[in-house]
Amino acid sequence: MNKTITARHLSIALIAGSVWGFSEVALGAGIKSCAHLVSGSLMTGVALFFIAGTWAASRNILVPLLTVLIASIFKLLDAALLSLPVMSGAIGNPIFAFILEGLAFVGLILLFRNVKWNRKKGALLGAGTALVAVGLFPLVKFATGVPACVYPGSAMPLSVMFGPIAILLSAVTVPMGLYAGDKFGQRYETLAVNFRDRLVTRLLSPATAGVMIVMLIAFRSLVS
Repeated sequence: MNKTITARHLSIALIAGSVWGFSEVALGAGIKSCAHLVSGSLMTGVALFFIAGTWAASRNILVPLLTVLIASIFKLLDAALLSLPVMSGAIGNPIFAFILEGLAFVGLILLFRNVKWNRKKGALLGAGTALVAVGLFPLVKFATGVPACVYPGSAMPLSVMFGPIAILLSAVTVPMGLYAGDKFGQRYETLAVNFRDRLVTRLLSPATAGVMIVMLIAFRSLVS
């Protein structure tokens, strides 16, 4: 399996990571400590859409991890805009979740490296990845020092309480990500036919990142 990072791979990761990073901030607007009940489970499905998409577009196991890194940078930028400490329930814990989701996905891809991921198998991949990620998330306390948020009136972590929702949602979003990523990867290849298209291709990823950063700053200036 290819493990060499090319300019094309960097572009794919930058585009997907930037869009994911902004969507994570927008979906988590108002969360400055704990997740709001099912919100973390919903964001697991969103995260795995982008992780699966970047793998399908690149067929390189390092690209989803690079995408996780870029999304995490957006989360750190959000921390700066909100004047929140990095090791907080709203910043450090979601980044830990990103890392778990990326590693769980890559781990399953490596474990079943000979599988051809169609829609049905992609659903199993999504469900399995989410199961591993939500099951291990309570370990976040050892990474950030901030315990996982619990369901009100209980000691049950929200990630476990609403884990079935994350699993079911990811069984849908991962096949969607695989399909979208595959189509994007094919389209990206066709954009290198002439000079103008190559120029568009090279400018697309930094332009996307720049737009997402501006949108993030504008969003936080309105919603904080």
